Amino acid sequence: MSENLVEAARGRTPSVIDLAQRLVRAPSRGGIDPYEPVLAIVEDWLNRHHLPHRRLNNPAADPVALVVEVAGAAPGPWWTLDACLDTAPFGDETAWSFPPTSGDVKQNWLLGRGSADSKLAAATFCHIAADVHARAHELAGGLVVLLDVDEHTGHFGGALAYLDDPHTTRPEGVMIGYPGMDEVVVGGRGLWRAQVKVHGASGHSGSSRPTLGAISRAAHLIHALDNADLPDPADGDPFPLPPKVSVTACHGGEGFSVVPDLCTLNIDIRLTPAFGEQHASQLVHAATEALDRDHPTQHPTQVDTVAVWPPFQLGPGQEPAATLLRAAKETGLEPRPKTAGPSNIGNLLARHGIAATAGFGVPYEGLHGIDERAHLTELPHVYAIYHQTVLDLLRPS
Repeated sequence: MSENLVEAARGRTPSVIDLAQRLVRAPSRGGIDPYEPVLAIVEDWLNRHHLPHRRLNNPAADPVALVVEVAGAAPGPWWTLDACLDTAPFGDETAWSFPPTSGDVKQNWLLGRGSADSKLAAATFCHIAADVHARAHELAGGLVVLLDVDEHTGHFGGALAYLDDPHTTRPEGVMIGYPGMDEVVVGGRGLWRAQVKVHGASGHSGSSRPTLGAISRAAHLIHALDNADLPDPADGDPFPLPPKVSVTACHGGEGFSVVPDLCTLNIDIRLTPAFGEQHASQLVHAATEALDRDHPTQHPTQVDTVAVWPPFQLGPGQEPAATLLRAAKETGLEPRPKTAGPSNIGNLLARHGIAATAGFGVPYEGLHGIDERAHLTELPHVYAIYHQTVLDLLRPS
């Protein structure tokens, strides 16, 4: 990597931090705060730097993302840098040692909710877009910076609006700016989620007649799912993680004197290439059929699938991970490619045939917890690595 690029990144760092501070000081908790203030901060910055941008809305006409689009002079593939502008909730504010919307820098830590996930990345990517815009005449294809304000709700409305937008060129790949310098996430388990309605016989809890209520029947189902036989990764399988079944919610009953006739379960199954959507569906339906056979009741158990994301894993040498890892190595860093247990937007993108990395950024603490903070010493190197990666990907062939 050119030393000039690293030095340029050092020169850009104060401006990146200033923008990130203003973003952290604008609360934008997903589903709680209005997003207009944080969007306006970015739009003002983009206007002052003459960068083309526009908002994306969901079907209800609510803003869910801001996109910055920089076209090169020659045809070629487009690439996307993605970061969210909405954040997790604050949690117990009395447990924080500084205000959640501090935005201050102390001992080289940027303090506050969103500093790590992912307002510092958003500020970085906006500046990289400005750098690329200044050199667009030398480049092929194009760069999009996608800033999502509907990520922490779990709706991923910004990413979905981006994929559905008829005016957007579908990217060859996406780099998601989650923090952490030790790893570049190049894969993740998928998910299959369902809501299961378990019925039972209602009655008075003091009745002399035996009653198998919905909660008791649901307990049998939970036991069966907790003890389901799942495959381990096979020898030589490049996907390193096994599937996983979790019951994440159980709702039924009220008070003490009534045995309920309905209990609703949320089932979350993490998928792998060897245990996919069909396997998950078969497992749950087999368990519910066994429940209805062994503990019959008037109404059969109902399974409603609510979300399916496929697992994904980029192969060795696949873009954009290969160029990102190479740029990091040129600065003396050796982040490991990692296949993650949790799902991320990369799974959503994989469903659309788009390769993605999910995570390379500055060190951090307290992500989604108390005292969230992002360490700034490494910011120039992170900036330079992403900048070099984008330039390499946009270099004319």
